[in-house]
Amino acid sequence: MKYAYSKHKTAPLTEEEIKEKCKDIKEEMKEVLDWKKEVESKINDLTSSPQKRAAAKRTIKKVARRIDTVQGQIIYWDLRLKGESHFKASLEMNEYWARCRERDQEII
Repeated sequence: MKYAYSKHKTAPLTEEEIKEKCKDIKEEMKEVLDWKKEVESKINDLTSSPQKRAAAKRTIKKVARRIDTVQGQIIYWDLRLKGESHFKASLEMNEYWARCRERDQEII
């Protein structure tokens, strides 16, 4: 049996598809920032119960993680929009995420 690389399994993304993905991820960032504002308002609301404020404080870590994730995806899709390859854009995105992990380790 002979195994050989034949071609891409899926067709490469077109420029329109890349623009659509870039637009979608930027909309997602707006949603995440709205989520962050909502959580911060729960933390600052003095009329809420201590349990609700404590839950909001735990949630803020998840929000920060999601912001980093979406920001990495924005970096990826912006590079793809500029004509970079998937490989180069993935490297940049993963380097950004590595810097975020290092920053989080320093805080702990």
